[in-house]
Order: sequence, then structure tokens, then C-alpha cells
Amino acid sequence: MIAKHVPMNSAQSSDFAGLVKYLTGPQGKDERVGLVCITNCQADQVEIAVLEILNTQAQNTRATADKTYHLIVSFRANETPDDATLRAIEERLSNGLGFNGHQRVSVVHHDTDNLHMHIAINKIHPVRRTIHEPFNAYHTLGQLCERLEKDYGLERDNHKADKVHSENRASDMEHNAAVESLLGWIKRECAEQMQQAQSWDGMHQVMREHGLTMHERANGLVITSENGISVKASSVHRSLSKSKLENRLGGFEPAQDQPQNIPPGKRYGKKPMRSSADTTELYARYKVDQQFAITGRAAEWSKAVARKKRLIEDAKRTGRLKRAAIKLLSAPRIAKKLMYAATSNSLRDEIAAINQQYIKERQEIYERYQRRAWADWLRREATAGDPQALAALRLRDPATGLEGNTVGGTTTAKGKTTSQSPDSITKNGTIIYRFGASAIRDDGEKLKVSRGADQAGLEAALRMAMKRFGGCITVNGSAAFKKRIVHAAVAANLSVRFSDDALESRRQQLDQSLKNKERKHGNFANNQGDTVRRRPDRSRHGNARQAEASRAARASTAGTESVQRGANGGKPHARSAGKTAPPQAHHGLRDLSELGVVHVTNRGEVLLPGHVPGHVEHKGSKPNHGVRRHIHRPGRVLSDNANVPIHSGDAVPAASARAVKPNVARTGSAPPPASKERLRHLSQLGTIMIGGASAGEQTTPHAIHSSINHDASPTPMPVKSVSDSPGQSAADKYIAEREAKRARGLAIPKHTRFESVAEEAARYVGSRQIEGQALALLAVGDEIMVLPIDDATALRLKRLVVGQQLVFTSKGAIKTKGRTR
Repeated sequence: MIAKHVPMNSAQSSDFAGLVKYLTGPQGKDERVGLVCITNCQADQVEIAVLEILNTQAQNTRATADKTYHLIVSFRANETPDDATLRAIEERLSNGLGFNGHQRVSVVHHDTDNLHMHIAINKIHPVRRTIHEPFNAYHTLGQLCERLEKDYGLERDNHKADKVHSENRASDMEHNAAVESLLGWIKRECAEQMQQAQSWDGMHQVMREHGLTMHERANGLVITSENGISVKASSVHRSLSKSKLENRLGGFEPAQDQPQNIPPGKRYGKKPMRSSADTTELYARYKVDQQFAITGRAAEWSKAVARKKRLIEDAKRTGRLKRAAIKLLSAPRIAKKLMYAATSNSLRDEIAAINQQYIKERQEIYERYQRRAWADWLRREATAGDPQALAALRLRDPATGLEGNTVGGTTTAKGKTTSQSPDSITKNGTIIYRFGASAIRDDGEKLKVSRGADQAGLEAALRMAMKRFGGCITVNGSAAFKKRIVHAAVAANLSVRFSDDALESRRQQLDQSLKNKERKHGNFANNQGDTVRRRPDRSRHGNARQAEASRAARASTAGTESVQRGANGGKPHARSAGKTAPPQAHHGLRDLSELGVVHVTNRGEVLLPGHVPGHVEHKGSKPNHGVRRHIHRPGRVLSDNANVPIHSGDAVPAASARAVKPNVARTGSAPPPASKERLRHLSQLGTIMIGGASAGEQTTPHAIHSSINHDASPTPMPVKSVSDSPGQSAADKYIAEREAKRARGLAIPKHTRFESVAEEAARYVGSRQIEGQALALLAVGDEIMVLPIDDATALRLKRLVVGQQLVFTSKGAIKTKGRTR
């Protein structure tokens, strides 16, 4: 498992909504988007959750960094964790990076060779409105991945940081785009010769032979190719850094003027990675398509711009004609003003519609003439049916192949798999087909039912394997998968043979068992006694003809006496069997679940009332009173022990006390007018107590209404009598401002004056400056206490970490980490 952070080059280009739209969009594929999880949001729909997250990000106006954290978690090719495991991994990674409580949207993708999950995290906390940037995230992710691999039994990956940032970017380019990077090309072609150079002239000679130059930049050395691409010399190898080269060769000497007769040698160019496939012709086509995309897109964009300008000019001309006509009208001044305003509004709306249409056309042109990387171009051509492009993709990494529960063949001659068009093709040349809820992957050698492996998917995989490899099939995987494959082959009556002797023996046993069961019902019989499968006759008199043919076959083999003896089964008082069953016996066969279609032979037959079974006589659902409370009418509830009605004003017996709720008055048909639209859910109300009331006192409904009707308005805070000083005045002003916002419904904790209690622990949550007075904010329980402090104490508190525990002594001093403030 590998977890990687994808940073944005600039914060202005960051867009949480655009990222989630890309992650949840199908991109023209059915087999792409899997599990979608929304965490720490009020909404459970993606569109509404995105609006909620954007609103949270907009409330932080001070942060200038990227407010979105994009994390990718990729698994091995043969690993497919279930949804519960994916949720647990997503939660542990997010919390491990310090995003506990942050809003996030995670999406699982299935359209690549490796199952991977995208996690879009809002770096702005939904309550504190502060931004969080993980420190040293790469090492933290490596440690988290090691623990998760151990806990969930995943295959171990190397999480040590043995490459610098430029090396990682170069390797990503070669793997994803399948194009050689300058850094990788230098390492493969001339890095060894550069390390063996004994002088600066020898170093520059190696550079000239390969079309490179080495020169100084800032405090290091840079290697530049003929096409202008540069890399640091230390990125090629640590021994080529400026300091180490100067220690070995002396002070840096720049290259002299290049001679006219430069020896021929290899030159770097953005070409495909080396593979066993000949991609010369394909790469020439790729270059032509890229150039056509550039010129075609520019031409189409120029036409769209000209079309937009023409439409806007026509709209403006129409507006000028309208205003000229209004000017010639003999109408009141106010009427002309209204007509001018209507003309201006119409022109503005028309220009806005033209601009929207232009933006849509521009996006369509961009998608039609989009420049693609080499691997993406090969995928597009392979999807269109080009076998050379598909072979080039599959030869990029020959060691990679499908593993796990696969179906293959023993023959080398391979035919076309299926006539169905593929859903998509991965960068390693794996074709993904979609069959209902199942997805089948084909890498040219094996087939794998990777997702939704139901009976139909297994049958489709077997048919594809038979068309590809012939009648002999090889099955690899778990014992449960092999068992399901054998059952699917027998159930579909496929003429397939397994290369594994145990599987083939199991298939023959199941097939023979199925034949014996069908022979029992008359589906197998012939005059020679051989077992021959007969298709069921589904015509009007098909059952009668089949029964007659079965009796004739038995008569020819066993004689007339055995047929007569078999008619009544040799039992006394048994009537002879008729040609068809009576109406009341239809659909009552013993092995009805094993038959294909149940057909009533005679259309004129009807079921008499006496023939209808009892369990189908009355349709509709029946009430289950075993899970209901016996309520006869409002205000009358029966206890569980006796059929005695209990009224709201009656004394409740001890045995029936659990059947009713205390302090619940008799229910009426409608609430009183004063309580409409003000009632709370009963589950949200606890015990309502009135201060100073005795144990026998009860709260009246009027008193309850009064206590909850005005809970939105601020009430004076109970504080101790303290001397009125400038510090307390500033504290009271800040407390009043916070309480006013809390009264409007904002998620702000309650603020009070600081009350010194001996040896009481508190948490430091920040400081404020009000009218030049420094205030310390201390969290005690669910409240925030405001303490006026002097400048020296405020300077010391800035060194503390938000959330650090503090202890106040009886003298008012602050103790932290064994020291007194």
C-alpha cells in the first residue's frame, strides 16, 4: 500500500468542487467509481456536502495556502480490500495526519490496474476555522502505511525516503506517461562515464558526446540538454555535486567553445520508454496527431471567437435599432424610460447567453483536440481497436499480470475474446469488460472476475475463456473460487473441460447428478436406453406429448405389463394416472424449484373455490400484534401483564410501571395553539427541574413553555463580585460580544469571567487584545473563562501551545511543566 500527497502548484488553482467532480465523475466508464464516503458533514449527498465544505473554506479569509489536501492511497494489483477495510484505512490515515474532525470526501476507483482511493480533505477546521498543514507528511504517511499493512494483512511496500523530489517526478513521468525523462536518460547512458572523468576537460567531453552541457547555477551545477531541459547534477548521483567534484577535480572550469566537428553520439529526446515492441510507426503517428491537435484546436478556437464577436455585434445592432425606434415614439417620458430599461436588460441577457455558449464550445473543442501523453494516446488507439497499440501497452511491463482468482488456458493459439466493446483499457493493456454487475479483466493471458463476481459474471468469464483458449480451461485461485467456477459451468451446461483433474472429476460428478435428477422428471430417455437431453416442449400440448413419449419408451424396454404395473406403482387401491394433473394439483409439484417453466396445458381449465389452496386464498399483508402495544384509543394504554387500561391520571401499578412513561399527560387530538411550532422532540428532553423546588413539586406545562420559549435570548451571567477595573471592563466587553454571537445560533462555547479556584486545571486556548488590554482565554469544562493579564504574562503565554493544560494555585499563579508563571 502506498499513500501519496498530490500538492497544487499554486493556491489559486485549487478547487475542491472541481476535484470532487473529477473523482465522482464516470469519465465515460461504467467500471470506475466505487465506494463514496462523506465524513464530518451534515449532508449525505456529494453536491450538498461540497457546498458545505466550500462555505467552511470561505469563512477563513486569512489563509493564503491551499485549503484542500488531496491524498491518494494505492494498493497492490492483487489486493481488493472490502468496503469496511477501506473506510478504516481512510479514517486512520486522515486522523494520523492531524485531520481529526475535518470534513472530507473519499472515492474508490476501479478503472486502473491497481485499486486506489482518493481522499479530498478540507484543511479548514469546521469549528475553529483554522487551517492545518501536516508537518513532515511523507514520513508520517510511511509510518502509517507500515502499521496498516501489518494490521490488515496487506503486502508490504518500501516506505523509506531514498529519492529526492526530482527523482520522484522523473520516475512518475516515465511510469505514467511512458516517456523517457532527462534524469533517467542520463543515468542510463552517461552517468558512469561522468563519474570516471579525471578532469574538467574529460567531464565536458562526455557532455559534448551526448549533447549535454554542464554549467554553474547559484551554488550548484546544472546539466542542460539541447532541447533546453535541465536537471541538477547532484540528482544524477551524489558524487556529481559541485562540492565533491571540486574536491576531486579542483575548482570548476567552464567548458570552452565547442569544436566544429562534434563526434556523433546519442542525443536525448522525449521518446517512448524502451520495450520489446517496435513503436517507431506508432510514435510517428503520435507526433502527427499531436501536431494536428495543436493546429486544429487553434483554428477551431479562432472560429469560435469570431462567431461570438459576430453574434454580440448583431445583438448590439438590434439594441441600437430598438432604442432608435423608442426615441421616435410619441410616448410619455416614464414609458420611454421603461422601454429603454427593458431593451438594456434584454441586450445584457443575450450577451450573457452568447458568452455561455462560447465557453461551452471552447470546452468541447479542447476535449476534441486535447493533447495526450504517449501512454494515454496508446490507450485511446487500443480502445478504438488498434492491435499494435494494445500490444505496445502490454509490453511496457511484461512482468505485470493478473493474479489471484483467474481463468486461463493451456493452448497458445488465442482468438478473439468477445464481440462486446471494452469499457476501458488500463495503461498496462488490461481490457476491462462490463457484464451487468460483474467486471471481467483480460490481460491477454488470463481472465479475472475482479468485481461483482456473481453467477452471471462467472459464466461470462467461462464463455470468454472457451472462445479464447478452446475447451480446456485452467483455473487458479482460492478453493471457494474454483468451486463456484465448477458450479457455474455445470449450471450453464457448458461443454468445457478443466485441466485440473480434481476440478474435472468434480464437474463430472455434478453433471451426472444433474442428469439423474432431470431423468427423474422425464427429460432424458430414448429407445436405446441412452441418456439424451431433450429440450422441454413448451407448446400447448407439450406436457401431454412428453408424457406419452415417456410411456412409449418404457413400454418398448420393459413390456406392457411393466408399464401397467408402473402405472399404479404396484400399490393396492391406487388409481391409474391420467394424462394431465387435476387443476388443484397445478403448481404444487414437489420439486418445483428445479423446473424451468410451469405451464398449464389446457387453457379452458379453471380453479374452483374448493381447489384453491388455503395459503393463496386471501391476498394482502396481515398484522402482527405480537410486536405492538395494545392501544385502543388515545389515553388508554394496556400494560403487558394485564388487560387493564391505564389512564394518565390513574396510579400505575409496579408491575406495569415499565409500560408507561412518568410525567406524561393524557394525549389530546391536537396541541394547544400556544404550543404549535414550538414543541421539541420528546427524545431530546431530559428531566426538567426548577431551582429551589421541593421533591413533591411538579412543573406545569405553562412553566415548561416559559422556560424553553425564550432560550435564544442572552441572559446575564452569574459572576462573583469583583472590583471594576479597566481589565475587567475589557473582559466584560469581549464576553458580551461572544455571548451575543452565541445567541444568534453560532457554534461558540459559553464565555464567563475567570473565577480563581485552588488547584483547578484548565486548558490554554488563546489570547486576545481588547482596547489595549491583554486577555487570556482558558477552557474549563465546556466554558471559556476570560482572564485579564499584563503584557509580561501575555508574552510568556505566547510560548505555550494551544490546548496545553494549566494549573492555577490559590494565590492566582499559573503552573505549567513544573514552572510557575
